[in-house]
Amino acid sequence: MPTPHGLPAAHASNASPAASPASHPGLYEVFLRVARLASFTAAARSLGYTQSAVSRQIQTLEDEWGTPLFDRLPRGVRLTEAGRILLPHAEAVGERLRAARAELDALRTLGAGWLRIGSFATADAALLPRTLAVFRARHPAVEVIRTEGLSAGHLALLASGDLDLAVVAATSGEPPRGCVPHHLLDERMYVALPLGHRFAGRADLRLAELADEVWITGGARPEDTLLGSALARGFRPREGLFAADWIAKQGFVAAGLGVTLVPALASSSARADLVLVPLRPEDTPRRRVYAATPLGIAPSPATTAFLTLLKETAAVLASSAG
Repeated sequence: MPTPHGLPAAHASNASPAASPASHPGLYEVFLRVARLASFTAAARSLGYTQSAVSRQIQTLEDEWGTPLFDRLPRGVRLTEAGRILLPHAEAVGERLRAARAELDALRTLGAGWLRIGSFATADAALLPRTLAVFRARHPAVEVIRTEGLSAGHLALLASGDLDLAVVAATSGEPPRGCVPHHLLDERMYVALPLGHRFAGRADLRLAELADEVWITGGARPEDTLLGSALARGFRPREGLFAADWIAKQGFVAAGLGVTLVPALASSSARADLVLVPLRPEDTPRRRVYAATPLGIAPSPATTAFLTLLKETAAVLASSAG
């Protein structure tokens, strides 16, 4: 027995251009309306169709099932035995379609859904929490799943479809590749010094003045850390301890074990027993921060809404940082 091909759209000449999807019933919805009203004419009137349009859609359904579904009577119509068999199945289709419309409407209006986001550590100090707080207040029904890690890892997760949006950093001066980059802000760099350090009272510093300092770096390869751009310009730090964790870095500096670079996004969460002195921009170019979304994938309503809020938060932070 042939299977119906689906639910074709309503006849264009009889549908209002401003009508919602619910006013463009498919074949089964037309079938149910005719069955309930026992009249092509009454069904057409209730649907905003012409009688001939309803008749054609019922004929299409009958052709697909290969059997008459209605007896055409002098006054109205009546379900055939085949039509009575099809009726509960058509009702089930109608229920599923109504449920689907409700779920899609909830997704579109952010009354449901989820958002998978990733961010690097210092973005979690202010940029992401502030954005997330506003997003949750406005869209509490959207489930947010957050991943923390390095930018390279987040870009890989975006490419594999495991993230919807990632906040990533680029120290090379070039936007991240393999994604759609949305520039958020450029971070200035500070050097964190222990209290009582000889440079603690300075308005700014040159990297050359810090050549003899021991540096707390974020990894065994300084070129992959915040010092990467400085190394490219010939700066060679005295390497000390490695600490990927921001809290650990601060602790080592506060204990007098070295100095470290601090990006602007993390400056507001610095310990009280540290001094942050800005570095000259010619020595450490500002780090560029992006929101990255998957390449070739249409963003969900939740992703679009979060990205808008992220840009607004970034603009406020950039303005306050100067």
